[in-house]
Amino acid sequence: MFEQFSRGYYLGRLYVEPSNNDTVKMCREQHESVNEQLYGNDGITRLDNPLVMKLGSTHFTVRGGEEVPADTLTVPEKLLDERAVRNPPKWSEVFLAKADTAARLLDMANGQPTAESNYQ
Repeated sequence: MFEQFSRGYYLGRLYVEPSNNDTVKMCREQHESVNEQLYGNDGITRLDNPLVMKLGSTHFTVRGGEEVPADTLTVPEKLLDERAVRNPPKWSEVFLAKADTAARLLDMANGQPTAESNYQ
């Protein structure tokens, strides 16, 4: 689903569609699988950690959702960037932050010093 792209991101393609929900979501099983494969380590992996994705120029935390079909990312309508996604649902390139990048972005969003150990 995702492949190497750069030092900080993987690249994938998902259907992006608007939602009335306040949370960005993807299929729960895929969320857990991606979380385990990309953010896992030799210890215990929390499968409910949010994924950090970038669509257009905006970063989102992504949770798993039972109601979301496979290969789909649902984004609150108010957050969808028309420049990045026209006429949704649309097959779109999505960037998934690697573990160290995700930890840094989440720490910055929370206003805390970076502690990259959250995802390692």
